[in-house]
Order: sequence, then C-alpha cells, then structure tokens
Amino acid sequence: MKAALCNTLSGPAGLEITDIPVPEPKSGQALVAVKAVGLNFADTLITRGKYQYKPGLPFSPGAEIAGVIERIEGEAHGLHSGQRVMTYVGWGGAAEHIAVATDMLVPVPDGVSDTIAAGLSVTYGTALHGLADRGRLAAGETVVVTGAAGGAGLAAVEIANLMGGRVIAVASTPEKLAVTREAGASEGILYPGTDLKQAVRELTGGAGADVVYDCIGGDAAEPLIRALAWKGRFLVVGFAAAEIPRIPLNLLLVKGAEATGVFWGESVQRDPAGHRAGMARLLDWVAQGRLHPRTHGTFPLEQIAAALGVLDARVAQGKVVLTL
Repeated sequence: MKAALCNTLSGPAGLEITDIPVPEPKSGQALVAVKAVGLNFADTLITRGKYQYKPGLPFSPGAEIAGVIERIEGEAHGLHSGQRVMTYVGWGGAAEHIAVATDMLVPVPDGVSDTIAAGLSVTYGTALHGLADRGRLAAGETVVVTGAAGGAGLAAVEIANLMGGRVIAVASTPEKLAVTREAGASEGILYPGTDLKQAVRELTGGAGADVVYDCIGGDAAEPLIRALAWKGRFLVVGFAAAEIPRIPLNLLLVKGAEATGVFWGESVQRDPAGHRAGMARLLDWVAQGRLHPRTHGTFPLEQIAAALGVLDARVAQGKVVLTL
C-alpha cells in the first residue's frame, strides 16, 4: 500500500510517498481502508518534531480518518466488515490502510460524506470537548474565538452557536471575518491591529467574555484574559502564533476566573466512550443539517506536502482533507 512517510523531522516538504506492507490488525483491532484524511496544523508540527506527541521515525502524519472496515480481529463492538467509520488515530492516517482499535471507531451515518467525516474528529471534537466539558458554556453566554476562520476556530464558532452562545470571532482579515459570520459569529474583531481587551469590552457592554476559546496564544492571550467577565473561563486550545504566552496569575485571581487546558487528544485516550459519544453527537448534527463543516480543499495523497503547506501558510478557511 502507499503511505506518506516522515523519514526525517524536516517538515512537510520531507514527506515521501512510499510502498509499505498493509498492516495486520491485532486482536481488538479492525483493518480500515482509508478514504479520507483530515489534516491539521498539528501535522506541520509533528513532522518537525515540535508537537506534544513525538512518534518514532518513520511514521505517517494524519490524525483523523474516515474509511471502510475490511476485517475485524476479536471484539467487534457492534461493528462489521464493509461498514463506514471514522475516528481519531493520532498519527498514521496518511496511508491507504490502517489498523485501529475497534473501541475507537464510530459508524458514519448515510448522508455524511467521507470528506466531512474525516474532518470532524480533531477540530469539532476539540470544540465540543472544550466548550461543553472544559468551558461549561451555557446558552446566552458570550464566547470569543481566536483564529476563528481556521479549521479549529470555525469549528468552535459553529459549536458555540449550536450550544446557544453569542460568538465574537477574532480573525486577521475582513474576508476571514465574513467566513466566521457565515458560520454563526455575531460580531468580529480584526487582529492584529486592534486592542483586543477594549474591543471585547465594547462589544459586551463592559461585561466581558464568559468564555475565550484561544487557538493562537502569543500576544493575544493576556489582553483576552483581561477581557474576561467575572468567573470567566479562558480555554487554552493551541499556539498557532508559535509563541507560548506567560500570564500573570493575578489576572485570574481578581476576576475569579479559570485558565483551562483543552487537551482533546489525551482525553480521547483516557475516555474512549466519551469520545465515541461526542463523535456520534457531531455526526448526528451533520446528518440533520444543523452542522455545516466547511472544507477549504481536498488533495490526493501524493500532494500531502502542498496540502500541509496551506496550513503552514495560515490561509486555510475550513478543513484541508486528503482523499484516497
């Protein structure tokens, strides 16, 4: 089978399309023929050895997949050969086949495409976990989402809107803010170039944000913590600005606020049943037409470096997906 292999930690440009053996599923695993692979900014980091997870060389990137079960070894968990499924795999998805634990696989309902299913796990799974489990977002509360036009940000905008939140999107261009409004954002803030603390306070009548879903870190973090409402929740999602901020802890104290890590990938490993329930909820929203994930573009496996280049350049407006 063909796979995109990372043989050196030189980034996406160093990936090579290579023929390797089809994996043999162990007991409790299914062999899945991969049909689509959702790509994420984390894939640009993991191929450079700069992500939280550091798999041994060689490995394939690609953390989320959709495909068809070819066979199952051992416990099936209600699944069967020929069934369409999706899941989060961490890495190894950018290949024609992959062996996956059956308790991690989620059936894909009719009417949901492989492209959409493959793009749900990381961004929408993180958004649902972050906003519902970690942020305890309640209907009527105000949510600020940074990097709001990217894959992770747009997912948070949509999920917050479905949960009844009022969304303020933060993005770098008017065009990107227009995309966030289509996804459900009520207001937008251009950044860089705007005082985030002042802008949030003006848009909330001085009350501040109940929840901040921060995908970028860097210089945006501290002013947004200063813009929190009393008992606000600052969700640490990612650092797309490539800088990890240092926050004065007194800012949390004087607002009775929380800074909470949203490490969805680890939560999946620790709570697979919760993962499956969350994915089923998201797939149901898509099937009902309530959730409309945006795809920036699709690429064949052979063009994975170009696909990851879109994420590297920070120009993605929605999900970047490999199709096999």
